[in-house]
Amino acid sequence: MSRAQEIATALLSATEHSIVPLTAKQVSQGSKLFGAAILDKASLSTVLAETNNERESPLLHGEINCIQQFFKLPKEGRPETKDCIFFATHEPCSLCLSGITWSGFNEFYYMFTYEDSRDLFAIPYDIDILQSVYQVPSPGDTAETLAAKPLYNRKNKFFTAQSLGQLIDAVEDESAKSELKNELQRVKQLYDQLSATYQEGKQGGTESSSFFK
Repeated sequence: MSRAQEIATALLSATEHSIVPLTAKQVSQGSKLFGAAILDKASLSTVLAETNNERESPLLHGEINCIQQFFKLPKEGRPETKDCIFFATHEPCSLCLSGITWSGFNEFYYMFTYEDSRDLFAIPYDIDILQSVYQVPSPGDTAETLAAKPLYNRKNKFFTAQSLGQLIDAVEDESAKSELKNELQRVKQLYDQLSATYQEGKQGGTESSSFFK
């Protein structure tokens, strides 16, 4: 089994068995459906999984909550961040990108893109904040050239980021790739009901500390 296949398999398993159950509980209480996990690079075992807890604090996005809980683990036996893979169910926002970077995680993957968050889950704030706060026009930029620029550098001196779909596309064994693509779609569908529950709660006025509903 190739390394890409091993990582993709581990991330899909962590999503279904570790992240989704936590997310289902929190979404029912008004938090968003974003979750995260930290895996040991060597064994690909899940060190920790967490989910969004915006009912407690607007800063406790799934990734930030996961990082906070990771550093509460006893230092003895806790892997170094450079020896871990960070995984986010949804492409990290500007806050979470910074949290991942400041924590020293140098490799991360995500399942849903920013566009998915906007179009599938009616949560457009990641793109909006990155464009409004961080995307500074260069001299001569038009609306079209500015829109064509990446929102962040997915490969830089701090980390390498890649979608789970891109990782699966790198699997050379065509049979294994096909199986992983089917599994990716199946796991993604687990978020359909989570999204419906979140939207119902939002419309019903479920309490949350987040400014962005």
